[in-house]
Amino acid sequence: MIDKKIIHTSGKRKTSIARATIKPGKGIIRINHQLLDCMTDKFSQMKIREPLILAGDIGNKVDISVKVNGGGFQSQTEASRLAIARGLLEYSGKNLELKKKLLDYDRHLLVADVRHKEMCKPNDSKARAKRQKSYR
Repeated sequence: MIDKKIIHTSGKRKTSIARATIKPGKGIIRINHQLLDCMTDKFSQMKIREPLILAGDIGNKVDISVKVNGGGFQSQTEASRLAIARGLLEYSGKNLELKKKLLDYDRHLLVADVRHKEMCKPNDSKARAKRQKSYR
């Protein structure tokens, strides 16, 4: 008998937050209720598919639903792939071989990138720009 386990994971990048739900299925991937194949940006599609390709046959046996909001499309892509990779690792039962494969390929598949945009300082237009002085 197959156990019907459902995994919930999340991933963050800048201001984007992705929540992934992984359950047994036929390999269907949905991002915000749309199929992954319907995404217009092919580069984002490939980046989201990376953890599935590395996971091998596990990726074909699960349905993945990701809800992502906040930030731009690139940070949403990064947050989604982080959530998917973490979910696949948890679904496989903390498979050490899969974990090593994901970390060797790209560390950001399992470890969140905590960098943020630097905030603007008071009385300045940008984060690092200083006010111009005019003496003459």
